[in-house]
Amino acid sequence: MGVLTPLRRVSDLVNQVAIVVCVGCILAMLGISFTAFLYKLITGSTLSWTYSLARLFLPWIGFLSMTISLRYGEHVAMTLLVRSLPRVMVQVAAGLCLAVIGLFALMLTWYGWDYFTSATQVYMVSDQIRIPSKFTAIVVPISGVMMLLHLVHGFALLEHFLDERDVIDELIETADGEHRP
Repeated sequence: MGVLTPLRRVSDLVNQVAIVVCVGCILAMLGISFTAFLYKLITGSTLSWTYSLARLFLPWIGFLSMTISLRYGEHVAMTLLVRSLPRVMVQVAAGLCLAVIGLFALMLTWYGWDYFTSATQVYMVSDQIRIPSKFTAIVVPISGVMMLLHLVHGFALLEHFLDERDVIDELIETADGEHRP
């Protein structure tokens, strides 16, 4: 277990960085859209490049938010079905689920890297703004590596190992410990 604890810390740090990057991408998209709105309001004409530039952030938001949701256990799950199984079968199902997530992450990394290295197009946002497609393609293998890193949390990624009573008791204790002025 000596290796897992530092890897879990790295996973948590990477997750926090992904959250900041996602928020930054959303703010950049909003800033670009707001700039287009103000320009249209002030001049009466439109900027042709704002929509094209703003949508280049969508793959980053989509792929990084996928890794964030995995880290918090907010992924597709059949909780009712899994909880109706005996405890041993729940562990087998959880192991299979983690294996499938790991396989998906490996495929994202492997094929995503090939996709990134073969991305040669240039997005012509405008005559002056040209963005290589590698900017959006790199997020595919990055998200695969992040998902593989998050797998160090093991069964904690799966919601059917959460005991609702423990979570409720923890929330009650947290609320009891709060001091409001």
